[in-house]
Amino acid sequence: MVKKVILASPRGFCAGVVRAIDIVNLALEKYSKPLYVRREIVHNPYVVEELRRKGAIFVDELQEVPAGKTVVFSAHGVSPEVWREAAAKKLNIIDATCPLVTKVHMEALRFARKDYTIVLIGHRGHDEVIGTMGEAPEHIRLVTSVAEIDELEVENPEKVVYLTQTTLSLDDTREIVHALRRKFPALQAPPSEDICYATQNRQEAVRHLAERAELILVVGAANSSNSNRLVEEARKYGARSYLINDVRAIAPQWLEDVTTVGVTSGASAPEILVTQVVNFFGEAGASVEEFSVREENVQFALPVQLTR
Repeated sequence: MVKKVILASPRGFCAGVVRAIDIVNLALEKYSKPLYVRREIVHNPYVVEELRRKGAIFVDELQEVPAGKTVVFSAHGVSPEVWREAAAKKLNIIDATCPLVTKVHMEALRFARKDYTIVLIGHRGHDEVIGTMGEAPEHIRLVTSVAEIDELEVENPEKVVYLTQTTLSLDDTREIVHALRRKFPALQAPPSEDICYATQNRQEAVRHLAERAELILVVGAANSSNSNRLVEEARKYGARSYLINDVRAIAPQWLEDVTTVGVTSGASAPEILVTQVVNFFGEAGASVEEFSVREENVQFALPVQLTR
């Protein structure tokens, strides 16, 4: 029987996600509908459905957006090709790209201009990776694991730099970087860490949580990279862990012989879903305590066109 629930902190929305959701809400107020959003604004179905109910129309590609309409680009960023397509259709563009993702795009452009081979560490097919690779496709090589490094070829081993997706596992990324450095001793690092503060903080919190709970539930969507990394971190540090979209996904067999459950959430998961999970256990008699590793107070400015 579960007697205690330990809530990890920090958890849930990061500054980039808060900004992206605020952008869509403000755009819905400011511009005439329909308002279009290219791809999921953040990777969470609850958030997307809430915004859809308010009038946002989510599309996979700009081909679905009529010429001259307003479109929001998601927090994951887009490639220059998408910007060109939007300009050709005379769309009113509102960019909700997380500033930390934009930073990686700018780094890719800067190193490409200096004729570096850029090794991008990330997950193939992820929206963020697609957008970053589009900045300098002739210069970027995608690496998803240590196993791929043996086959990696570059034009000049003296001019190689690595960049990363912002939502990766810290431990896994270090392993890949160490392997890259063995193969390319002159390997350069980005000027500052690409893995975002929120990803790092949530992974640190879940590692501590794994020392205190037998089972860890991570609230987040199946396509959320940072949420999946939290499950992996929990398992790596000795706790059973499952990714759940919401409280309905909790399987009774997971709770057999479990007295302490840890709960956290990915950077795109709303707190209301966490509250529902906590209430589920609280109604069954479990106590609740919060475990915090650090405070977060990061905020990102909104686009000027929405704050005039």
